[in-house]
Amino acid sequence: MPSMLTDLRSAATTVITDPSATTSYSRDQCLGVEAGVPAAVVLARSTDDVAATIATAGRHGVPVVARGSGSGLSGAANAVDGCIILDLGRMNHILDLDPIARTARVQPGVINGDLDLAARRHGLRYVPDPGSRAISSIGGNLATNAGGMCCAKYGVTGDHVMSITAVTGAGEIITTGASTRKNVVGLDLTRLLVGSEGTLAVFVEALVRLHPVPTAFATLAATFPDVGTAVDTVASWTSVSTPMAVELMDRTTVQAVNRLTRIGLDDDAGAVVLAQFDDADAAHAAELCASIATANGGEAYASDDPADGEAMMAARRAAYPALEAMGATLLDDVAVAPHRLPELVGAIESIARRTGVVIGTFGHVADGNLHPTIVYDPRESRARDAAMAAFHDILDATLALGGSVSGEHGVGSLKTSFVTRQVGAAEVALMHGIKRAFDPLGILNPGRAF
Repeated sequence: MPSMLTDLRSAATTVITDPSATTSYSRDQCLGVEAGVPAAVVLARSTDDVAATIATAGRHGVPVVARGSGSGLSGAANAVDGCIILDLGRMNHILDLDPIARTARVQPGVINGDLDLAARRHGLRYVPDPGSRAISSIGGNLATNAGGMCCAKYGVTGDHVMSITAVTGAGEIITTGASTRKNVVGLDLTRLLVGSEGTLAVFVEALVRLHPVPTAFATLAATFPDVGTAVDTVASWTSVSTPMAVELMDRTTVQAVNRLTRIGLDDDAGAVVLAQFDDADAAHAAELCASIATANGGEAYASDDPADGEAMMAARRAAYPALEAMGATLLDDVAVAPHRLPELVGAIESIARRTGVVIGTFGHVADGNLHPTIVYDPRESRARDAAMAAFHDILDATLALGGSVSGEHGVGSLKTSFVTRQVGAAEVALMHGIKRAFDPLGILNPGRAF
């Protein structure tokens, strides 16, 4: 080990080995899985730092775990014992922003919201919004193929990526994709890398698409007696309009948000739905959907005032912090076909009753992606066991409905035992074969994602 650290200090700009300092880099935001003890943390400042670190790790057979802002929720950035944590947070420059081509070339440590703000100075925007855009990095968004609030209309992070520069497990610097809007030359390695959770290569640059800022904008808030009515109403909305975002919160979540923010949502509502529209007829679409909500037994308020819209969506952004304020949390991330959401919500409510745990459910109802959040007391072993049992029961229920155990947070080290059940043994074997091609020594984030 001393020889590895000596080589690493010669290869990388900044290397930290003091355990009192490395501990803070050893895990992401997921409390459901353990984190190992890293041998060292490299604060990468350049592509050369990344390549040199991976090459050194390869010579010594040491695992490398890449890390962005640490906001992940699946344990994908948790340390493996004896590993090198490769922190990319200081590679945070927007290298180029081209208003004519509507593209930006960025390093992995750029914060999602900062890229959007930079684009808006040119009348453009970076659309993907994982809900944590103020703290999550582009590299982490790429690694998990993050989704978020705008997916129903604009898709996930991978739909906005044109090209990636990365370092493979063999220490090779590769560039995938192209700067052109259309490109069908060779296999689509860009799509393969996006969502690979640091198991195939470490991102050092990305070329992403930007979009014009909408000329019209409107927001709708609606309350319903129960989640089933809310989901049915959203289905009616999407048949007459294409909302940019449609977000749902159940009663438990609404009450938690009210306690944290005093925002004044209806505590008695079975569900609250927030929708945003950004078409030229945004105001008309919001009013039309409000009338549908009212006809379905809900109460609705629509506004084309941007300040009103921000205030309404602030309630949804507060959902997870509000549940966190109640205790330790296990945040799930499951997806089903939208029309099966009532069945999934019913299963979640049944699990909460059976296990005796508190579960607040919120998420992206237009595309079927929910975040049931289990709240528990981590000091009590029975509470911890009940929380994990509920977590696994939710995953079982999701698979029984033909869904996915991760819609946008990734598998990480939290859900690896469910991967084969969802995708099949032959498919997982293919994934391992692909990993060997990119990472022949098996040093990049071993044991994660699949």
